Amino acid sequence: MDKYKRLLLANKAWVQGKLMASPDFFEELAKEQKPEFLWIGCSDSRVPAEEITGVSPGEIFTHRNIANLVNHTDFNLLSVLTFAVDYLKVKHVIVCGHYGCGGVKAALSSHRYGILDEWLRQIKDSYHANKDIITHAGSFDLQADKLVEINIHEQLKNLMKTHVIQRAWHEERRPILHGWVYSINDGLLKSLYKIDPGSPIEDIYRFDF
Repeated sequence: MDKYKRLLLANKAWVQGKLMASPDFFEELAKEQKPEFLWIGCSDSRVPAEEITGVSPGEIFTHRNIANLVNHTDFNLLSVLTFAVDYLKVKHVIVCGHYGCGGVKAALSSHRYGILDEWLRQIKDSYHANKDIITHAGSFDLQADKLVEINIHEQLKNLMKTHVIQRAWHEERRPILHGWVYSINDGLLKSLYKIDPGSPIEDIYRFDF
């Protein structure tokens, strides 16, 4: 059997399982979505947000890209952020990276990856700014994992610099920003950072509301 056909069959089995547990599952799901969480994660196929957090469809609004970046020129990310914060009224935004991230390891190398070179530039800048901390971590893999953690923090700071987050903080005292890291080796999530609404922002990045 072609592998793609297996996916279609698995979908039918999943539907039947949901209907057996709750006959009106899809009827209720189709009415509206009210997620409390926006998840900004890595595109890595081993890090599916809903599965590793054990939630059901409709509970997490998701955006994924290479190395879970919050890039101010990425209109896809900014559109997702705006919809989640302004319209869905999420209470939490989670930036989740993962140890062993291929994008971070690529940023640590001198290899050329085409268009990815420009995408990963931000991570190289983070390495440059934190070189001493990272190099003291030990082996290449340990350095990469330290950069994974630093990168998560940098993306939270990038979120704070957006007018979307600042306006929601000013008007509604939400959302809380979280920085999590996932370990593929043991399947566990770890909370690294938490930034509450109204946290200080450097003057140059702060908007007036």
